[in-house]
Amino acid sequence: MKKLVLSAVLSAAFFVAGVQPAAAQVEFKNVDGDHISITINGEPFTDFHIGKAYPKPFLAPLRSANGLIVTRHFPQEMVDGESRDHPHHRGLWIGYGDVNNVNFWENEPASKTSGENPSTKGILALKSLGELKPGKKSGTIQAVFEWASPDKGPILEENRTMTFYADRDVRTFDVDLTYTAKTDVKFADTKEGFFAIRLADSMAGKNGGLMTNAEGAQTEKNVWGKKAEWVDYDGTVNGQKVGIVIFNNPKNGPEPPRWHSRDYGLFAVNPFGLKEFDPKAEGKGGLDLKAGDTLRLRYRVVIHPGDYPKQKIEDLYKDYVKKVK
Repeated sequence: MKKLVLSAVLSAAFFVAGVQPAAAQVEFKNVDGDHISITINGEPFTDFHIGKAYPKPFLAPLRSANGLIVTRHFPQEMVDGESRDHPHHRGLWIGYGDVNNVNFWENEPASKTSGENPSTKGILALKSLGELKPGKKSGTIQAVFEWASPDKGPILEENRTMTFYADRDVRTFDVDLTYTAKTDVKFADTKEGFFAIRLADSMAGKNGGLMTNAEGAQTEKNVWGKKAEWVDYDGTVNGQKVGIVIFNNPKNGPEPPRWHSRDYGLFAVNPFGLKEFDPKAEGKGGLDLKAGDTLRLRYRVVIHPGDYPKQKIEDLYKDYVKKVK
């Protein structure tokens, strides 16, 4: 009884003094169904844009732990002196250039489809938003999206879970994707995809940035189209060194994926492309799913300060793989 009384007295004292329990370190706020604001350790990290105004969901802007914006502002904002190419490059997004002859990559109204990509533009629309789960060490967002052709209806259902971690010096989050084929599905062999970030102009290779893959290869010439379990892209923002690494989950497939990473700032991992990266490569690119089949893909993103040496990135990757179930 004495313990219960003491507990009640302490609770009352905290209330009277205006002292509240520590807030969750990863917090979410749904803003009018248009986007979800994500705050880590009391500081803004990014917004998850899910509104009907957008042809696909995306995270933007992405920030480092000390507040540097590491993604390009365009097309959400017009900033003087910033590049304005590729209007479909919105922060961090997911898409693919040819799924059943529908383009889910260059699908912005302002985008002009290139090369052999189909001219039909698909829509990745929110179907349902699950519970937002904040937390002291991590927080999760779960949502279901529909990949649909404007004239042929649903092609894929995407169940996406994103987990954000409350680290002090880095920003880490996981993206877990499960696709269910609503009809027979063909991911064609194209370089245009899949899990992508458009980096801040100042981080781009042409402006002094440097990409390094898990094999130790560097620069676009040696990284683009090559297989690797991870790629790290370092650069500067406001004169400060910062980097982003994308980790492929080894359970995504029997071999490492290829990378559609460019000197102008595109940073993407592509699990389906083959011949457009290497015309001499053996085997068949793309992927076929039968109606009802499922496909699971998982990635981790780490935004880190400075130029992390390859070994430090490798240690982070091993830690990620060790926790994979």
